[in-house]
Amino acid sequence: MTLANAELAAGLRVAVMRLRRRLANEHDPEHDLSIGSMAVLGGLYRHGELTLGELAERERVRPPSMTRTIKCLAEGGYVTRSSGEYDRRQVVIALTDLGRSAVIADRRRRDAWLSERLGELTVQERDVLRAAAPILEKLAEA
Repeated sequence: MTLANAELAAGLRVAVMRLRRRLANEHDPEHDLSIGSMAVLGGLYRHGELTLGELAERERVRPPSMTRTIKCLAEGGYVTRSSGEYDRRQVVIALTDLGRSAVIADRRRRDAWLSERLGELTVQERDVLRAAAPILEKLAEA
């Protein structure tokens, strides 16, 4: 790793983590769910029904951790659990209407906060962020 890459990595890490924390503070108080729970709901919103194993893999957590998260979300009425169509041992997770509305409300609130902050930037700064967004997504998926 070059010194330039190390410095860039450190600066990006700090900036991304601070932004993540700031966005986390903009959660929807009606659905006071953890970032991890909202990530699971968001994944289901984007991809539809997923197995417990697929969710654990997507969120990069161990299956027992995902089982606990899903248990809490199911108890809150945010998701349903059912047996797989072809393998009854498989657990398939789906969003409920409450889960869907929680994702939409959460995204709306965080997007509004971020949109306000973006409005404080110059056109050039917003253009840089527009170009950086897919690159950051690529890094997150690596």
